[in-house]
Amino acid sequence: MGNVKVLHPLTFSGRAFPRGEIELIQQICRTFASLGRTEISRTICELLEWKRPNGGLKNHECRVLLERMQALGLVDLPPLVRSGRSGTRLVSVTSQSEPEADLVGSAGEFEPLSISIVVSGDDKESRLWRELIERYHYLHCRVPVGANLRYLVRSQRTPDRVLACMLWTSPAWKMAVRDRWIGWNDEQRRRNLQLIVNNARYLILPWVHVRGLASKILALCARQLPGDWERRYGYRPLLLETLVDKRFQGTSYRAANWLSLGQTKGGGRTDRLHTAQDRSSKEVYVYPLCRNVQERLHIATAPVFSGSDEDQDGS
Repeated sequence: MGNVKVLHPLTFSGRAFPRGEIELIQQICRTFASLGRTEISRTICELLEWKRPNGGLKNHECRVLLERMQALGLVDLPPLVRSGRSGTRLVSVTSQSEPEADLVGSAGEFEPLSISIVVSGDDKESRLWRELIERYHYLHCRVPVGANLRYLVRSQRTPDRVLACMLWTSPAWKMAVRDRWIGWNDEQRRRNLQLIVNNARYLILPWVHVRGLASKILALCARQLPGDWERRYGYRPLLLETLVDKRFQGTSYRAANWLSLGQTKGGGRTDRLHTAQDRSSKEVYVYPLCRNVQERLHIATAPVFSGSDEDQDGS
């Protein structure tokens, strides 16, 4: 393994790797075999200038790419060195996520709402977010690849109680119904895909029975997220997207003026390794954050910004 001849370029996480770059990755893996996987991936990111718009290395994505290449027989990687924070972390459910007394009413009775970012360094909020998603969301808690923001939603009326949890991530790499609606070609999609943000998790806690709350939160988040994303990653998104499982009706998205584009073909969202995460068909919704969004996604220049990198483990 590690010496399989490269016959075709490889596309991964929005980036095309020509044969020359794949051969360079193979050489680095051979030359630095004594180093850990993290150091190898950081070296590759530096040499190939594979970075986020804010200048941070795409180390996590590179690690996943290397594991994919190893599965294909393209590289040999050093064994994983397990530590307290490496690998997949199981979410331990504790008493802090126990069911609470019902909250009943209408959205207006719980205004104003606060939508706060869950910062990776805030262990208390991170643990609470993880537990709630793991315990009450049907897809549970998974570490996202790429840029992401997590939110906890509270009300001034009940400031000590969480009403909802949200996760916004990098977009689906390919989605036929969305890409037809935008009307972009492959080059435009590769260049400007990062200008779309995906609502990957949305959880109204099961004891919260507040009429109109879900659409109210979506509307508030659509106003707040672009600025939060720009402060974190150095650029403003132009479009929001989400995929709604067929067991749900998407009522809150429609009430918040999201556009239904139709169904996926049954392969679900295609992730960065081009594998289907869910085989069932989904309803695709989008929310433009600007006028003429389709035209802007055609002609925009992919943002390149410098700035400090912030580790986003999505934990």
